[in-house]
Amino acid sequence: MIESNINPKTDRMQQDFLPINGTDHIEMYVGNAKQSALYYQYAFGFELIAYAGPETGIKDRASYVLKQDKIRLVLTTPLMQDHPIADHIKKHGDGVKVLALWVDDAAKSYQETTSRGAEPYEAPKVHSDEHGEVQVASIRTYGETIHTFVERKNYNGPFLPGYIAKKSLYNSVPIGLKYVDHCVGNVGWGEMNKWVEFYEKVMGFNLLVTFDDKDISTDYTALMSKVVSNGNGYIKFPINEPAEGKKKSQIEEYLDFYNGAGVQHMAIATDDIIHTVTELRERGVEFLEVPSTYYDDLLDRVGTIEEDIEPLKKLNILVDRDEEGYLLQIFTKPVQDRPTLFFEIIQRKGAKSFGKGNFKALFEAIEREQELRGNL
Repeated sequence: MIESNINPKTDRMQQDFLPINGTDHIEMYVGNAKQSALYYQYAFGFELIAYAGPETGIKDRASYVLKQDKIRLVLTTPLMQDHPIADHIKKHGDGVKVLALWVDDAAKSYQETTSRGAEPYEAPKVHSDEHGEVQVASIRTYGETIHTFVERKNYNGPFLPGYIAKKSLYNSVPIGLKYVDHCVGNVGWGEMNKWVEFYEKVMGFNLLVTFDDKDISTDYTALMSKVVSNGNGYIKFPINEPAEGKKKSQIEEYLDFYNGAGVQHMAIATDDIIHTVTELRERGVEFLEVPSTYYDDLLDRVGTIEEDIEPLKKLNILVDRDEEGYLLQIFTKPVQDRPTLFFEIIQRKGAKSFGKGNFKALFEAIEREQELRGNL
């Protein structure tokens, strides 16, 4: 692992040309948004807060907005077979289309990034209703994924203009999910550095960490990864690409089934991973499993931790340490039938890293799943 000497408090970052307040929302295109919304309410504890569709004057699609703490997840489905969203789902399956970024000035964010080489997706536009106005603008990034800049300082509605407040008859119970810690993108062979450079030059991000195929490999497969972060550290995007191995890597499997580059997983933060994962398991969410021997020398590897080993072992939660503390993490199996998008649940106890010490055990677990699918 190579770590850069980035100090997030330097003058350069304080003068960031693209200040970002955090993740505004993540929009997924799905085959059936109504059913997917109920899944995320029940299994992940999200609350339905807003809706747009034919009843609100939107004739070609339906969108459900779910919220838990600072996380907003938008699920959108097309209503016509010849709709671009239908084409997206046919090609990719259910997956992330929009990584939306909360900014103070959407037009300026668009101008700053497009002037540095970003490919436009949607020019700045103001949307308004009785709750105020929101300005949005979008640029393209890897695959068919886009970044939408959202300026909402003059708005107090449930989500965006065009959406109405909506509650579900199902009484969802939150499970302690707090905010988006990071989002990971998978890109094709030899494309990682291209997209890292995009984030550095076009969006002013900094290279935070590099993992090569010696860091992320097993006896059979390998990948390479670099992590970029914006100035205040609120937005972190690891970018993965395949590396040569004896068999097909998880990145290659993703690219085959997603039919191109896209978001591999979303890492969601919690303050109590034991509670969160217990709830997820009880609600039927499946996780990757590592052998129980992983825990035999855990304390020798990571040192003293506050948690008891037994509940971690029972729930299959992984632990890793860096110079600033430790973290606990676990990864779901894909949340749709294609082996593409999944979630990571992470609790940070000071650690700023991404669990390098768990890579081998994690990727061996992924390989076991690939082998069951016949894709290794």
